Amino acid sequence: MLNPKAVSPDLIAPTRPAAGAEVLSVRNVSRGFAKTNDERLVLEDVNLSLREGEIVGLLGRSGSGKSTLLRIISGLIEASSGEVDWLGKPLAGPAEGVSMVFQTFALFPWLTVLQNVEAGLEAQGVGARERRERALAAIDLIGLDGFENAYPRELSGGMRQRVGFARALVVDPSLLLMDEPFSALDVLTAETLRTDLLDLWTQGRMPIKSMLIVTHNIEEAVFMCDRILVLSSNPGRIVAEIKVPFKHPRNRLDPLFRKLVDDIYAKMTAREATEATQQGKLEVGSRLPNVSTNIMAGLIETLAAAPYHGRADMPEIARTLHLEVDDLFPIAEMLQLLGFADVRDGDLLLTPPARVFAEFGTQARKMMFAEHLLRNVPLAARIKKVLGERPGHRAPRVRFEQELEDFLSDVAAEETLDTVIDWGRYGEIFSYNDQSEIFSLEDVEA
Repeated sequence: MLNPKAVSPDLIAPTRPAAGAEVLSVRNVSRGFAKTNDERLVLEDVNLSLREGEIVGLLGRSGSGKSTLLRIISGLIEASSGEVDWLGKPLAGPAEGVSMVFQTFALFPWLTVLQNVEAGLEAQGVGARERRERALAAIDLIGLDGFENAYPRELSGGMRQRVGFARALVVDPSLLLMDEPFSALDVLTAETLRTDLLDLWTQGRMPIKSMLIVTHNIEEAVFMCDRILVLSSNPGRIVAEIKVPFKHPRNRLDPLFRKLVDDIYAKMTAREATEATQQGKLEVGSRLPNVSTNIMAGLIETLAAAPYHGRADMPEIARTLHLEVDDLFPIAEMLQLLGFADVRDGDLLLTPPARVFAEFGTQARKMMFAEHLLRNVPLAARIKKVLGERPGHRAPRVRFEQELEDFLSDVAAEETLDTVIDWGRYGEIFSYNDQSEIFSLEDVEA
């Protein structure tokens, strides 16, 4: 349970000893992936350290390289440049004393809970008797006693993730890495598992000395972490370090807690707005987030109505609509780029055209969206221009996909083109036949 006390002087007193010796050092780490004759950077010049007794969060949007950084730290993949030291020694391959919990459970469906937890010990050559004793102890610790012989298909999502934690803890790691371990769970299950994990941590009942958690949930980061490292996107760089002074257990409703969450939203939205301004308008090869027109229209309607009347605090909107960073920021970014909103000091403000949009009917909205789309999204304008110039007013999908692949990865190019297809269909500026993969102008049968 969360501490229901009001703000008091001891709220910001740490419950664990001050951070101890440095266990992990990441220096000038970059990671790129080959793309034709070029290399697309996912991480660039990342520096961080981790000390005993700390929970540190890596907070950022999709595309910030959080998971890639976690895999470099674990030794699963290598950095393109830079150094990683673990316990004072250069990292070479999978690090001993480091365990990872994944977002997607990653259990062997043909093994029981006990066998899944034993798997890591078996790979280390631990004898059967010791393996069984340690696995049972980990299962008991994480709250799964009685389910040793159950198979993953018999367990809820929360229980399957508990198996993931037990499997990570059974090898007695010094460092626990977590890659969005609660994001695949429902809100209540995630809250219970977070609280249980923090209880074990504060009571010193786990072997781990430090934790590093990847998240895109600002409130989760403030709830769990002692320090939060904020990463920018494309490529990922650490752009801010935020210390969280509250002791555990933390009260999400406490004014100081809420203020810190709001401050982080403001920092991140201010940076997003600054980067968007510096980059200027979109280009043909710009990556576009997968934001549906229904979601954009719905948010415009919500902000135009009471109690917001055109201006809303982003943390409040996130809580009210149950949106996380990866949900809300792309919507706000695209509304801004399309000329329907501005982002200032953590607030989302509707522009005059957006207020008009909110009052329009369906067809008028489509026409207005098409106008903003063609003016602000060069890829949409390029597709319409090519179709207008071609005999028959048709063009294959591959023609635009290949053009995008000069700027983006194959996956990003496909996703960006799919996004523009959805927007173009909504604005009725072109048609697209998914079976033949042919674009055509609206007045031409596909």
